[in-house]
Amino acid sequence: MFSNKVRIFIAFLFLASLAILLYLRIYELVAVAVMMILLLIWDYFKQGTLVVAAKYFHDKNYEKAEASLKEISNPQWLSKKRRGFYEYIYGGISIQKQDFEAAERHYELAAQYPLHSVNDHVAALVTVANINIRFGNYDKAKAYLQLTEKHADKTTAKMKDVINRLHQELKKH
Repeated sequence: MFSNKVRIFIAFLFLASLAILLYLRIYELVAVAVMMILLLIWDYFKQGTLVVAAKYFHDKNYEKAEASLKEISNPQWLSKKRRGFYEYIYGGISIQKQDFEAAERHYELAAQYPLHSVNDHVAALVTVANINIRFGNYDKAKAYLQLTEKHADKTTAKMKDVINRLHQELKKH
């Protein structure tokens, strides 16, 4: 929820208040300060800077979004819901940088985790299929498009149109 700099600043404030509260012997508030510090540490490992990165990504500021994602030192420690979102955003950034191999890798990982909506999950699968069509990997593209079929009732009309166009492209080859 916070950037790492803000998280460190808040932790410093709680540590300072912890020292003062220990000096004043107000142990109930000492416990609250310790719990808040532990919550900040837990948030660092399980949530990371994804909220900040998502805001930048939504505003199409891809450089700052990528910088925020790079603050996450161990993405494998993120919670399952956050890990999929991390990979999804990184895939979008890779697409913007036209690094299609990295985008494919990130979207493949994103599809393995729960995402915000079914449509996001289908979008990750469709993007992997589209990249594979570009590279001529038609069998892999077909496999990813088949994975979208089990979500057909929950996808938007726009996404269904994209899937149909990719099926048409596959029929040409």
